[in-house]
Amino acid sequence: MYLCLCKGITDSDVREAGRAGLVMPCQLKAKFGLKDSGCCGRCSKNIRQFVELAASEHSLPASDAVRS
Repeated sequence: MYLCLCKGITDSDVREAGRAGLVMPCQLKAKFGLKDSGCCGRCSKNIRQFVELAASEHSLPASDAVRS
């Protein structure tokens, strides 16, 4: 599904970014060039959806693997 028609960004693109560790709004905005010229900016306003998709693919270490 397309999340940004201006840039042609799909949910698969965002999931792939999440697997690469890009899960912060600023990282996703930089990766996909949101708010650049030629983009309407609508997807930047809805960055939360991008973050949720990316985070769903990002694997974090198990909490029991961290020891104090």
